[in-house]
Amino acid sequence: MLLRFLIALFIISTYTPAIAQSDTLKQKPLRVVVVGLVHDHVGGILGYQNKKDIEVVGIAENDHLLAEKYSKRYGYNMSIVYNTMEEAIEKTKPEAVLAFNNIYEHLRVVEYCAPRGIHVMVEKPLAVSNEHVTKMMALAKKNNIYLLTNYETTWYGSNAKAYQMVKEEKLIGDIRKIVFHTGHRGPVEIGCSPEFLHWLTDPVLNGGGALTDFGCYGADLATWFMNGETPLTVTAVTQQIKPDLYPKVDDEATIILTYKKTQVIIQASWNWPFGRKDMQVYGKTGFVFCKDGTNMQIKEDEKKEAQTLTASALKNDRNDPFVYFANVIRGNIKMNKYDLSSPETNDIVVKILDAARQSAKTGMTITWNEYYKK
Repeated sequence: MLLRFLIALFIISTYTPAIAQSDTLKQKPLRVVVVGLVHDHVGGILGYQNKKDIEVVGIAENDHLLAEKYSKRYGYNMSIVYNTMEEAIEKTKPEAVLAFNNIYEHLRVVEYCAPRGIHVMVEKPLAVSNEHVTKMMALAKKNNIYLLTNYETTWYGSNAKAYQMVKEEKLIGDIRKIVFHTGHRGPVEIGCSPEFLHWLTDPVLNGGGALTDFGCYGADLATWFMNGETPLTVTAVTQQIKPDLYPKVDDEATIILTYKKTQVIIQASWNWPFGRKDMQVYGKTGFVFCKDGTNMQIKEDEKKEAQTLTASALKNDRNDPFVYFANVIRGNIKMNKYDLSSPETNDIVVKILDAARQSAKTGMTITWNEYYKK
């Protein structure tokens, strides 16, 4: 009996440190390379220099004046800046890459990183076209890497609360219509940087104008709410209301998606009088409105008064794109197939945008199964 006790004590004493060591390994900062500084949202990751979750080990940017400007603002050493993505990755050996370059170059990032087992997160949308996204999806699957897409709206407590109410609690019955209003006064008007404007207003590098820039938000959230169901049809109308400012791309877009029993309307614009990213979900009996990231209005049915609600912030591991990315890679978070950041969802998003551009160009409604022949 004593011998058994001593053996058990030995096993416990040797096993406990192993658990502690495993936990320590999981808490190591994720080593990342930032590819490109030409996206104005890049400040989000450059502010992580002194945080435990992420370690920026390299920055790929050949515009050294731009790199120096951000260095002065965020305090990183210019020694971590490299002229090319290839050099930055070869010198620093990162686990993951965060792409803040133009959308057209997302494919090149995945083509280089995937065969090397390097995980990738890009700023929305995932790709400029169905052709690009098909290649990217195949590379990610073949090389078993995570390929995530970051949207600001993914981290809104209001959107998560709306999903809970509509999809899990069935508060307003089956979804009948979702309406999205996304955009702002225009990238020139709000003061985007010249580096950002250079590609954001280019039909090749960005894949379009407001349709791409803000249409993707509604497509992403709609695909999430529809559990990955693809639309039956896609219809889009675009305009150039300000051709003097945006001569090459649309600045106004409306996209209509039809599903078997649901309609989605995405109003993407660089002509709103102010910035907005709001969502209206109408069910069989009532509605859930997300006015912004926290403020909501709910009406369950016609007999009940509409109520206002302030949504709570998401949990710490789910309210930040880079912490979330690190937790997915570390295995601390299991990403569902049709989560907002997932490649499967964003494959559909890119296809929606691709079909919308074709619809706007031809003036025709696009039938999904004919356009994307199975």
